[in-house]
Amino acid sequence: MGRAETYNDLVEIMIRQVETNTTDMGPEQLEVPVGAYTDPAIWRKEMALIFHRLPLMLALSIELPKAGDYKAMEMCGKPVLITRGKDGVARAFLNVCSHRGAPVAETGSGNCSRFSCPYHGWTFASDGRLMGIAEVEKFGELDRGARGLTALPCEEKAGMIFVVLTPGVPINVEQFLGGMLDDLAYFKLETWHYQGAREIFGANWKIAYDGYLEGYHFAALHAKTLGPVFASGANHFENFGPHMRISFPEKRVPELRAFPREEWWAKEHDGYGFVRTLFPNISVALGVGVGQIAQLIPGPTADKNRTILNYITPHAPRDEAERESFDQAIQFVGDVTNDEDYALGSKIQKGLESGALESVVFGRNERGNQFFHRCVEYYTQGGVEPFPTL
Repeated sequence: MGRAETYNDLVEIMIRQVETNTTDMGPEQLEVPVGAYTDPAIWRKEMALIFHRLPLMLALSIELPKAGDYKAMEMCGKPVLITRGKDGVARAFLNVCSHRGAPVAETGSGNCSRFSCPYHGWTFASDGRLMGIAEVEKFGELDRGARGLTALPCEEKAGMIFVVLTPGVPINVEQFLGGMLDDLAYFKLETWHYQGAREIFGANWKIAYDGYLEGYHFAALHAKTLGPVFASGANHFENFGPHMRISFPEKRVPELRAFPREEWWAKEHDGYGFVRTLFPNISVALGVGVGQIAQLIPGPTADKNRTILNYITPHAPRDEAERESFDQAIQFVGDVTNDEDYALGSKIQKGLESGALESVVFGRNERGNQFFHRCVEYYTQGGVEPFPTL
């Protein structure tokens, strides 16, 4: 079945959901212990077995479009440097000088031909090779080939750069993404325009992620923002390995019946949208005039997360009016995420730490949340590829 046929079938499902006030439902509810959000031991296990072992989407290709471009960041306790070499290849390294451990690049992004350590001035090429040792006649020569930056497994696919935070761990993004790779590749994200990013802070990473996976909360939490537009609690759920595509119909989606069915697939943003999630921590939403790609990063303790909201548009603003339109859309979705979802999430964290509950319960209508927590459990119990059917 081609993309158009698949999407037309999804639209048919969403139309029926709105017309009948129904949603996808699982066979039962799922209880998750409160400790999943509060226990430092569980958090440490998630860091070791998920965030330090799986491919993480750390950058968009359009953030590093030219040779010499780089992006340096802190990711789950690891200093990471991503570069674009002269050969056009994206590479990743631990941002650690091989002499005494200082960072060779400050956090942020830029363009340079070489990286110079601020401590003693050793220099490294964008492919990680040690190029220069300051005052080598005094320091003494050594095997430079064995003293380059420590490489991290890295692959670039579908306009995204994926990195494993542990050196030497095999990486196969095509296998990891499975059917989600074709879905993402369709959008040609490598041709979009990077509008910028916003950093926000919140509760445990799973509390934050739960909010991206269902529309059950729209009517209450987003009563003045998303609630008037989207059908409350109506979702269609699909998974590709541990990754998800969740359909969010707008209240007006039945109006698409006025158009030929074969045209429905091209009507995204005219009655429906999707959230695509890449396990463990990426949410991709492209249906609000701009794209918001959220990177959820566990904080230094179990009760905190840091999220980078990346904003992209299909093209650069053509004029000032379009720039203002993009900026307004970015401000809107960013404020909804921060001021509504994350603000309440911080209160939820305190509620779960209070001892009032032993578990939280996900309803049959919260299929995405149920699936996500089963995926977390699978990996923290030592699961490896290929991903099983849950």
